[in-house]
Amino acid sequence: MNTNHKTTPSADCQRMLESLRQAVAKTLERKRRLGQYAVIWQHGKPAMIHAEAPRLAEDAVSYTRRD
Repeated sequence: MNTNHKTTPSADCQRMLESLRQAVAKTLERKRRLGQYAVIWQHGKPAMIHAEAPRLAEDAVSYTRRD
């Protein structure tokens, strides 16, 4: 069975991915400012992050990146 795997996403896919990353960062920052918790995927497991943690949105975006 021959399978062709692209190693890098197309330019359109990269723009879509960046848009999703920005939306996630914005939403997590809003939740932080409102004092709400969020559940994210971290180190292969779901993890709860709390509002008192500094700059959650930046941390969450770095967890979602697969560069």
